[in-house]
Amino acid sequence: MAYLESHRLVVLSRNWRCAEGELDIVATDTRRLIVVEVKARSSGSFGPPERAVTQRKIARIRAATQAWRREYRISHCPIRFDVVSVFWPPSGSPRLHHLRGAF
Repeated sequence: MAYLESHRLVVLSRNWRCAEGELDIVATDTRRLIVVEVKARSSGSFGPPERAVTQRKIARIRAATQAWRREYRISHCPIRFDVVSVFWPPSGSPRLHHLRGAF
């Protein structure tokens, strides 16, 4: 979260849940809504963390975003979907990768 705020994003919601799924982070840069999916791994056995964002997951995130917009009465605004992947090996420092406009 501090990482996003250091990049001038204002976090509006964290771990927001609805019937359609969950949104890890909803933020804004004052021009658009930015929905951030966060994926973390401590091992590279299954590939990079962002690989876990499948087409099915993307569909759920998009549906949950529409539910979020309905709840907060935000009808028309540009939306960007980002993925923040965190690779945190047991014996090292975390490495963060921010994919803007990932899908």
